[in-house]
Order: sequence, then structure tokens, then C-alpha cells
Amino acid sequence: MKSFLILNRGATWCLVITFGLAVFLLMVGCVNKPTAWSKIRNATLVIPKRYGTTPPPVPEVTQGLLTLFADDRLRQFVDHALSHNPDLHASAARLEEAGFNIRKAYASTIPSLSANGGGSRSQMLLGGASSRGNRFSLALDTQWEIDVWGRIRAGVAAASRDRSAAISDDASARQSMAAQTMQAYFDQLAAEKRMLLSRRRLASFQKSYQLVNRRFEAGTGDLGELDLALTDVENTRAQLSRRRDARDQAARRLAVLTGRYPNASPSSSSRSWPSLRRGVRAGIPSDLLMRRPDIDAAYQRIRAADSRVTVAHRDLYPRFSLTASAGNQSATLKGITDSPFNVWSMTGGLVAPLLDGGRRRAELGAANARAKQALAAYQSTVLNAFREVENALGSEQYLRRQEQSTRKALTAARSAEARIRRNYESGLVEILTLLDTQRRSFDTEESLIDIQSIRSKNRVTLALALGTGL
Repeated sequence: MKSFLILNRGATWCLVITFGLAVFLLMVGCVNKPTAWSKIRNATLVIPKRYGTTPPPVPEVTQGLLTLFADDRLRQFVDHALSHNPDLHASAARLEEAGFNIRKAYASTIPSLSANGGGSRSQMLLGGASSRGNRFSLALDTQWEIDVWGRIRAGVAAASRDRSAAISDDASARQSMAAQTMQAYFDQLAAEKRMLLSRRRLASFQKSYQLVNRRFEAGTGDLGELDLALTDVENTRAQLSRRRDARDQAARRLAVLTGRYPNASPSSSSRSWPSLRRGVRAGIPSDLLMRRPDIDAAYQRIRAADSRVTVAHRDLYPRFSLTASAGNQSATLKGITDSPFNVWSMTGGLVAPLLDGGRRRAELGAANARAKQALAAYQSTVLNAFREVENALGSEQYLRRQEQSTRKALTAARSAEARIRRNYESGLVEILTLLDTQRRSFDTEESLIDIQSIRSKNRVTLALALGTGL
């Protein structure tokens, strides 16, 4: 009868365990693994065979940002920025962190081993007698989770994709820093040239003022004309102060990008604009998906997010683990080492989540939502990349035409200024005509400086947008 009760009790527990596993498998079977990875293959974005804007022809084709301009000083600034900029140091540290995260994730795939020791002293009272004793222990414990469903492996895959994204992020950061440094160099050069132009403008207006003043002192001039000439002198003097401030700020920005203290050291006034003979080959739009590191980083984040969806889904399944321990126990410290491993144990375990308030299912839904975010971020990155290329290609054409027209306008303005100055000295025109002609000439020259700066920076923007690399 007693054996029947024991057998009956054992059968009851077997039924409970079997029923619990059946309920668990039914619950898990109702949860399909969502994925955002398959959606990228079914994307509705239509990529044209060629860009909407025809790439302009360039005499020389270069393969990277660093060879875009034949300017040794510019190359020195870029090299210094790539070596000393703090933002790039932070990017390299994030890449290093991603490598350690892979090691941390992989550590869960191998057994863990730990050592523990302890000692105690106790006293026992029995009747009128008492006894005291010591107990010392030393053991090695190992534990290993058997990755039956691939949950841990999916975590390693996610960490690996994160590192791939970090590699692309670092490459993108270095390219962007090189482009920013080059554009800051052109900003400083343009600011320096505007300041020098303001000096020439001031000298020209002062010369006109002296000419009007001589006529006024000779009794052939008008006080109103003298005031107008003085107005242009003082306005240009104020403009020169603004140009100096702009030059100093541009120099400080370039210094910070290169990792230096923001000193307002001026550039050489004799430097000319680098030649725009060199350019980059646009290729076809589909090439952009493989060349831009920011697109690759967004792509890797989709893969990482999809792997984390797998982790969350596999977390609904039971976990199998093995635990083993071996060691010694003794009343003396010396006795611990006398006979090795007189106490040992080995245990196999299974943990199946049945009721957790919906926490694991919520984590699965959150992981899937993050995967959708990664997919949307990838699509946005691709669209913005195409927009940047199309804008830069269009600007290349318009800026070239603007520079050609502005050069012609400047030639005409200088010719008109020289002719009208001679006419004023001969008394054939009024001072207003001369001052207006001077303003037009200097304004046109400043417009040419602006266009040259914008065109040089746009050439950098185009190379960066096309993903040409360094």
C-alpha cells in the first residue's frame, strides 16, 4: 500500500510536469518570431539607373578626399585633424567598446568556473557537556547553460553586427571630419580674402574722399559730395572690423577641428584658391549603397536589431543548464589539501517560464519595435544620401555658370570704374556716379570670392556624398 502511494504520488508529479510543459509549448507555439529583416528585401524604394542631374565633366578624376585638391597646407590641416580631433578619439573608443561587447556576449557560450572557500566555528551543548569544532571548505564550481535554441548565439551575432556598425560609423566620422576641416579651411581663406578686399575698398574710398576734398578746398566741389565720400569711408572702416572678426572666428573653428587651442592665427594673404581641375566620378545610384559608410552602419543596425528579436523570442523557451561542484571539507586547514575532492556534485537543470506577467512577450514586442525603427532609419539614411548627391551635382553646374558670369561682370565693373574715375577728374560726371561704380566693382569682387568658396566646399560635399573615402 505504501509503495502504491509512493508510485501514485510520483505519477501525479509526472502528470503535473507533463501538463506544465504542454501548456508552455502551446503558449510558445502561438508566438511567431517577428522580423524586420525580410522587409528590407521587399523595400518599395525605386533606385534609378542614373542620377537626375548630369555629373559635370572634370579634367582629372581622383579617388578620395585627400587627393581632391593639390594643396599641401590643406593636406596638413586634414592630417592633423584626423590624428588629434577629440571627436574622432571618442569614435575610436566606441569602436573599442563594441569589440569588448562581443567578448562579453561570447563569454556566455562557454562554462564558467569559480572558486569559493569558507570557514566556521561552532559550539554544541548536550546535557552538561559542550563541544566546539571548526569546519573549513574549499570548492570549485562550474556552470554552463546549454544553448539549445540559439538564444546566446543570437546575442553574439547582435554584438558582432554592432561592431560592424561601429566600424562603419568610425569610417564615416573620419570622412566627415576631413570634409569639415577642408571646408573650414576654405571658410578661413575666404574670410581672409574678404578682409583684404575691405582694406583695398577702404583705400579706394579714401582716395576718392581726398579727390573730392581737394575739389572742395579749391571751391569747385560741394559739401554734400564730401559728406557722401566720407560716409563710404567710415562704412568701409566698420566693414573692415567685421571682416577681421569673421576671419578670426574662422581661424578659431579650424584650430578646434584640428585639435589645437582656438588661436586666431591668420592665414597667408598670398594664398590662392586651389584648382578645381580634380573631381570624383559619380557612378550610378546603386553604387552609393555600397560606398557610403553611414548606409552600411544603418544596414548593420538592422541586422543587429533582428538578432535581438531572436534573443527575445528564444527567451520564451526553456533554459537548460549543467552545474558541477567539487571540493573538500575538513576540521583543519591542513586537512583540506590532504585528500582532493572528497565532496562533489553534478546537477542538470531546466527552467521554463510559465507566468511572468507578460514581461517576456513585452520584451519581444519592444525588440520588434526597435527593429522597425532601425529599418526606418536605414530607409531615411538612403534617401538623404541620394538627396545630398543630387543637390551637390546640381550645385556643381550652377556654381560653375555663376563663376563664369561673375568673372565677366567683374572685368566690366573694373573697366567702368577706371573710365568713370577719369571722367570725374575731368569734371564730366558727379561723385555719386564714381562712388556707385566703386561699390559695384568691389561688391562684384566679393561675390566672386563667395562663389569660389562655395564651389570649393561643394566639391568636397560632392566627394563626401558619393562615399569616395579618404
